[in-house]
Amino acid sequence: MTEQIVTYHIDKVSFSLKEKVCFNWLTNLGCVFVVFDEQDSGNICFGVEQGGQKKFVKFAGVKTLNYSGDSTDAAARLIRAIPVYNDLKHPNVINLLDHFKVDAGYVAVFDWFEGENLHPHWIYPPPAKYIDPNSPFYKYKRLTLQQRMESLDKLFSFHVFIESKGYVAIDFYDGSILYDFNRHETRICDIDFYEKKPYINSMGRMWGSSRFMSPEEYELGAAIDSRTNVFNMGASAFVLLGGELDRSFEKWEASHELYQVACKAIDADRNQRYQSLSEFYKAWNEVRNGMTV
Repeated sequence: MTEQIVTYHIDKVSFSLKEKVCFNWLTNLGCVFVVFDEQDSGNICFGVEQGGQKKFVKFAGVKTLNYSGDSTDAAARLIRAIPVYNDLKHPNVINLLDHFKVDAGYVAVFDWFEGENLHPHWIYPPPAKYIDPNSPFYKYKRLTLQQRMESLDKLFSFHVFIESKGYVAIDFYDGSILYDFNRHETRICDIDFYEKKPYINSMGRMWGSSRFMSPEEYELGAAIDSRTNVFNMGASAFVLLGGELDRSFEKWEASHELYQVACKAIDADRNQRYQSLSEFYKAWNEVRNGMTV
């Protein structure tokens, strides 16, 4: 049987779903000025404005076009993420304002941040991500080394914080990063899958991008812990300052000493990595503070 496709026209946006849903709750939040409807996460997101104030709205529980899973599972994940956002409030993460249930699913409302997603695969799928001058990732890679180092520091300092709160980062990748090219500010926009320790890999290949994932995130029954966080942040350095999965020094844009720190962080042997993010961050900053960029 052919699935029905329902197209919606709300305020300034149009989008389609695989079912008919009432969006009265959305229009009550303000004028909808943008929609993000091509994610494969099971969420559909909106920008709304009311009284001059913009907000970001994440909605789960409906059949989006690019999600192949159960929409009720997506809603359950968003509900489980609410305590994570409350527990991990931080200047470098978008701020949760409100959350509530609606007939079709669950809604989370955040402060709006005027940034661009570094991995908008629905608009700039590879290779456009890397070669289109309008691509946020292309623009980001052409920032000065100093600007990218400062941006990376926002990611590192937040993850040192989450480690201190007993969490592990799951499904962190460049699609979790927003960058404001006017103000040169960085925010993390997606911590939905972060988990409290101790956490064991119960999936085999876990959620995430292979460009950021540690070996244990592919291994059923493996511990996902502080050394996993260390790998994720080391991999982030190679994505933002180097050649992503080509982790050769030739693709690296910072100093050889920082390269060595990043290499230790992403060692395939977890016992050879830094034991914690605070240890990694200390080593990184000791080298960074002694270098000229």
